[in-house]
Amino acid sequence: MPADLSLAEARRIALAAQGFDRPRPARVTTDHLRRVIRRLGLLQVDYVNVLAPAQYQVPFSRLGPYDRSRLDALVYRRREFTEQWAHEASIIPVETWPLLRHRMAAHRPRPWGIERVFEAHPEYCQWVLAEIRARGPLTAGDLPVPPGAPRRIPGAWHGSVPRAILENHFGRGVLAIANRLPNFARAYDLAASIIPPNHYARQVSPREADRELVRLAARAHGIATASDLADYYRMPAAATRAAIADLVSSGELRPVQVETWRETAYLHAQARLPQRIHAAALLSPFDPIVWTRQRAARLFAFDYRIEIWVPRERRKWGYYVLPFLLGDKLVARVDLKANRAAGTLEVPAAYLEPGAPPKTAAAALNRELQSMAHWLGLRAARVAF
Repeated sequence: MPADLSLAEARRIALAAQGFDRPRPARVTTDHLRRVIRRLGLLQVDYVNVLAPAQYQVPFSRLGPYDRSRLDALVYRRREFTEQWAHEASIIPVETWPLLRHRMAAHRPRPWGIERVFEAHPEYCQWVLAEIRARGPLTAGDLPVPPGAPRRIPGAWHGSVPRAILENHFGRGVLAIANRLPNFARAYDLAASIIPPNHYARQVSPREADRELVRLAARAHGIATASDLADYYRMPAAATRAAIADLVSSGELRPVQVETWRETAYLHAQARLPQRIHAAALLSPFDPIVWTRQRAARLFAFDYRIEIWVPRERRKWGYYVLPFLLGDKLVARVDLKANRAAGTLEVPAAYLEPGAPPKTAAAALNRELQSMAHWLGLRAARVAF
C-alpha cells in the first residue's frame, strides 16, 4: 500500500479489518461467531436492553441473524472466551486474560470511594471467597448482607454490597464469570476454576502484555492513530507509544498519512484494502466502528453520541440510536426500540445523513430492519426518508 492514503481507502481498510468485507453466511455457525470475536479481539458487554444487549448486536451486524444461545455457550460453557475489563466490561478470548493481569493487580473499584465498603467488612470479603470455594459459582443474590451494612449502596452502579464485593474480586482477577443467568445476573467462580490452567498460569511482563494488546488493537483497526490504539483496550498513552515503537521496529506496523488526518496513522502489516465494501448493517452504539467518537468523525464525518443519559428534552436524535452502514459510509441514524409486549420493532425516528441517497438508503435500511426484527422475534416498522 502507498504511504499516503485517501480517506476512502482508510475507511475500506478499517471496515475490512472489522469483517465488513465479506458477505454474511447463509447459516451462522459457532465457528462464525468464534472468528468474529477473535477478529475484533473483544466484545463490549452492555445490557441496555432497549433493543438487545450490545454483545449480541455486534456479531449480528457482521453475520446477520443467529442463535444467541450459541454465543452464550461459546463464552460460558466452552470456556474459549471469558469476561474481564478490557474496553470497559468485555468478552475476550481466554488467552487475552493473562495480558490483563498487570491491570487486574492495579485494579481500583468504581465508583471511587467504594473501597470504604470493603475496608469496613474485611472478614466478609474473605468469607465470600470461602463460600465460593465451598459451594461453587454464586450470584450476588445468593449472598447475605454483611452484618450492620445496608443491602443497597446509594449512588453505586453495583446496587448491593454483595455485588460490589464480588465485582471487586472479579476486577482483581480473583474471580471470573462462570455464567450469565436469564435475568443477566453474573454467577462468579474462582478464576482458577474458569480460566484454563495454561492461561491462568502464564506470566507476562507489563511491557510484553501492552505490546500484545496494541498488536491486537492494530489488527482489529487495520489503520489507526496512536489514540485509537490506546482507546481499544483503554491503555495509557505512554505504554501505547512504547508498544507502537516496538511494532514499527519489527515491521508489524507502518506509519502512513491519511487524507485530512492530523495525526500519523499506523497501518497493520496484514491490513487489506478491498476495492469496494458491500455492507448494509445497523451498528450498536457499542460497536468498535463507532465507540471512539473522534475516530467515527475522522473516518465517516459522523458526529455521534449516545443520548441515553441525556434528558429527553435535550436529545437531538433519540434514546437508543444506531448508525446505519451502507457500503463504506454511515448514511443514516435510526432510533430503535423493541416493543416486546406489542411484538414490534419500533422506529421512533430516522435521519438521513447529508449527501446520502434517500431511496437507496431507505430500501437497504428496511431490509436490515426486517432482518433484525426476525432475529428478535418481532415485526418491523418501515422507514421512508
